[in-house]
Amino acid sequence: MRSGLERAGLSPRVSACMAQRMVDRLSLAQLRRLGNLPHARDARSLPDFLREVRALGDPEILGVTTSSAALCATGLAN
Repeated sequence: MRSGLERAGLSPRVSACMAQRMVDRLSLAQLRRLGNLPHARDARSLPDFLREVRALGDPEILGVTTSSAALCATGLAN
């Protein structure tokens, strides 16, 4: 998960933080869906990545990803 987030353009610090939170909160099927996002690799920023996640149409994936991104980017997560 962490390396996939980095390939999507997120920093190593934010990627590691987000991956930890997402693995704890999402099902294996949801994590696979995230891993199969075809355009996420082309994301140039966190907002671009979140746009791709939103396109999955899964409110739980979007909620966990968005909250993880916000907490990790600001340094408020563990």
